[in-house]
Amino acid sequence: MNRPHDNCCGNYYQIKIKGRLGSGWEDWFEGMTVKYNEGITTLAGPVIDQAALHGLLIRIRDLGLYLISVNCVEPDRK
Repeated sequence: MNRPHDNCCGNYYQIKIKGRLGSGWEDWFEGMTVKYNEGITTLAGPVIDQAALHGLLIRIRDLGLYLISVNCVEPDRK
């Protein structure tokens, strides 16, 4: 039986949010890289486990940001 995470690329995630966050937020988002392009901020980096991923999503929610997507990706797809 395939579980949802069986096809995941590991522990590297790309999270896209609507709006602009500057690179000064990298520490607050546990060292993930923060890049802005055409109205979308992309956070990318390793996440140690599901609890840490949920923690990041809670921070996004608490800032009132609009979540576009969360994807498990290969590290070279930053």
